[in-house]
Amino acid sequence: MNNWASYPSLKNRVVLITGGGSGIGAEHVIQFCRQGARVGFIDYNSKVSNALVERLASVCAHAPEFLQADLRDVGQVETVIAEFAERVGDVEVLLNNAAHDERHRLEDVTPEYFDERIAFNLRHLVFCAKAVAPGMKRRGGGSIINFGSFSWRIGSAGLPIYLTAKAGIEGLTKGLARDLGADGIRVNCVVPGWIMTGRQLELWMDEEVKKRIIDMQCLKDLVQPSDVSRMALWLASDDSRMCTSQFFVVDGGWS
Repeated sequence: MNNWASYPSLKNRVVLITGGGSGIGAEHVIQFCRQGARVGFIDYNSKVSNALVERLASVCAHAPEFLQADLRDVGQVETVIAEFAERVGDVEVLLNNAAHDERHRLEDVTPEYFDERIAFNLRHLVFCAKAVAPGMKRRGGGSIINFGSFSWRIGSAGLPIYLTAKAGIEGLTKGLARDLGADGIRVNCVVPGWIMTGRQLELWMDEEVKKRIIDMQCLKDLVQPSDVSRMALWLASDDSRMCTSQFFVVDGGWS
């Protein structure tokens, strides 16, 4: 049995998570709720999101709040963030987690498709950070955690616009860390490898793929969503108070 760390500084901390209804995002919601944080999460899928809230309501000090919005719609995003902050308090931790690694070919990319994929995988990170930054400044600081991907670092095939967005997240992290650091706001990036989410298991995983993953990683075990979330817990807590403008790779040593 593993005895994972508890972070007293996260108790009652106001945390906002994008894409929190499923996958790695849902694990973030679970892990931060277990720490006693006051969690709100943005997602579009009401079925899985409401089920997650119901699951956690009776086992956590604070039930998470589901904030329904399409992250491609900046107006919706700004509205739900403002309403959440008015109810619960200024956001102290932002997890810019939401993404979608839809496969595509260069010859099929249109200007409209490019704009939509960038909106889904990069643009909303900017506007979520913009929305929470004033409240973090009022509180004297905060932690923004962006989520990239090792896919662009290893040159994955079949999703060039997704890789473009994920590479851009690392540049955004550096820029925001520099611009917001004087206000005590830390900005870091977690770079997951091939994570065993339900979607990955359903769409891509078989014994051949599993063998390839194990062969490529230094650590011979599959990386779970909780492995990524525990890195996020540390970056959100006071324990990492002097860490900013950095990239924390959780890929078992693949890249």
